[in-house]
Amino acid sequence: MDRSNSGLPSGTWPWGPVLWRYFDGRYLQKKTTKRVFLSHKYDVTSVTFTIKVTDVTSKRILLFQRKVLFFLLGPRATGKSTWLKTQVHPDFTVDLLKGKDFQKYSTDLGQLREVIEANPNYKIVVIDEIQKLPELLDEVHSLIFDFKNQIQFILTGSSARKLKKQNVNLLAGRALLRNFHPFSRTEIEGQFHLEKSLKFGMLPEVWNLTTEEDKKDYLISYVDTYLKEEIRQEAAVRSLPSYLSFLEHFAIRNGQLINLQNLASDVGVARTTLTGYLEILEQTLLGFRLPPIHLKAKVKEVSKPKFYFFDTGVVRALAKTLDQDLDEYKGPLLETYILHEMKTYSDYFQGRYEFHYWGTPTENEVDFILSKGKNLIGVEVKSSKTWSKNFNYGLETLLDAGKISKGFGVYLGSEILKKDKHLVYPVQKFIDILFKGQIL
Repeated sequence: MDRSNSGLPSGTWPWGPVLWRYFDGRYLQKKTTKRVFLSHKYDVTSVTFTIKVTDVTSKRILLFQRKVLFFLLGPRATGKSTWLKTQVHPDFTVDLLKGKDFQKYSTDLGQLREVIEANPNYKIVVIDEIQKLPELLDEVHSLIFDFKNQIQFILTGSSARKLKKQNVNLLAGRALLRNFHPFSRTEIEGQFHLEKSLKFGMLPEVWNLTTEEDKKDYLISYVDTYLKEEIRQEAAVRSLPSYLSFLEHFAIRNGQLINLQNLASDVGVARTTLTGYLEILEQTLLGFRLPPIHLKAKVKEVSKPKFYFFDTGVVRALAKTLDQDLDEYKGPLLETYILHEMKTYSDYFQGRYEFHYWGTPTENEVDFILSKGKNLIGVEVKSSKTWSKNFNYGLETLLDAGKISKGFGVYLGSEILKKDKHLVYPVQKFIDILFKGQIL
């Protein structure tokens, strides 16, 4: 957007990510590297508003690893580009979200080779949002071979849809694949607040906004951007209204068993269409299926997977519940948050855990089963400040049957408790032992 006639200050902006709200409800982000606290008031087309940005000190815990081809995959706005700038310091970057870069390389893929051959000092090359132009991967593979592995290519992506659709080989036998996540509590320990994380999620920009209204506006804008850029532009669905209805209904069911038959009735589309919608959700990295595990614990076990969205704030925006009381949805939101922390630890520290849940038709359940090889542990999450005896039943069933080696309870209380054969931890203390590598 041209700021010359917008009423906004011209020149270099000395602050970090700022959300400018215009009279028609659209948003524009201007990103710089310096973050300071400020509160500015401007008048734009006779609409006066206040913007507040706070400095959130964070230390991203994913470490940069030297590998000829490094693929970094994660949802939009999780901080991939900032991580690259601060940890990697690339010699050359192609940002395919920029119209100029996309136009340049989409019309002539060979220009990447021309740039590399003309600049022998380029040793680290980043291609941001590679899913926008997956054909460029063939050129990257060719350059790696021709330059005898002397150049490191780092490819980022926020959607695997086009890559998988075109049968693009992400790894080609030589790439290091890493998943990137929103903030972990460990990365913003000094500023972390559990209630805020459940309400608004862990996207970095959310933690740089001070008021709840700004956080809500940002999350609504985030969802709108996802729909515009990942769905409309890529023509992923034939009927956008049907997909919007699916998103809202499915987000309300976050953390529940996937029942497409019931959902098809609510949304008014065929079950086969919903199957495609679910695949789009996963391929655009908004969430993931949690499959059941069959442990043969002398009881009948469920066979349907569950689905969790990747972020509590995003799922509340999709479900249109940002203005509703948190208590009604606190259980699934707390599960979503704990799962996010466990997946973050597994991905960043090469835990390579497999994630499942265990359950029976009589609702005897363990929220999460983490496995690595033959070692399995269970994690039960409760949005309660006290731990009731009946919370133990699922974990104790599996511990007694020898199906898991350890069990952990996680709750909103303040004390570590010993319950039968397992320990129960407050949320933040559980995150502490998780990141110390003490659960599996």
